[in-house]
Amino acid sequence: MSKAKTTSEPINVLRRKEYACDDQWISQFLQRAQVGHLATLWGNQPFITPLLFWYDADRHHLYFHGPVAGRLHTNVQQNGRACFETSQSGALLPSNIALEFTIQYESVVVFGVLHLVEDEAEKHRALYGLIEKYFPGLSPGQDYRPITEAELKRTAVYAFSIESWSGKRNWPESAKQSADWIPP
Repeated sequence: MSKAKTTSEPINVLRRKEYACDDQWISQFLQRAQVGHLATLWGNQPFITPLLFWYDADRHHLYFHGPVAGRLHTNVQQNGRACFETSQSGALLPSNIALEFTIQYESVVVFGVLHLVEDEAEKHRALYGLIEKYFPGLSPGQDYRPITEAELKRTAVYAFSIESWSGKRNWPESAKQSADWIPP
């Protein structure tokens, strides 16, 4: 049995550089992507949490919210190192070559440190940023009741300080085909 090839590059370096996207594309993608997946650790056990998020370009942070108790809350208190992913897929693309079937996709992966937000002004800013992202044009006090103190106390807000990120886009019109193979 042969061994898989290894690389001397760090595991957070993009392998397929021809699909790499620049910082501006990554920032714009994070502003429009709908659902992300946050990977945290409990000891040696990784956990992935699907969640809504808001990218604050001014602070270069991602923000999430959740209950003040639970796995995510506990994991963040033990180890703030985390990884985040969000992606979008398009059409499934068939091929007449078995290993060239593919899918259109674009994605962003982020590495950094996650911490609980304690400052009330930052918590409000993050929560209203989330609402504005998913429900643009709606205003607190006009279209919905503003966040109450009781709601704020039972809501954990997390800031993800971005240390590095990469974006990748592979959106071909069709999969590779072979002119040498004719169906029976």
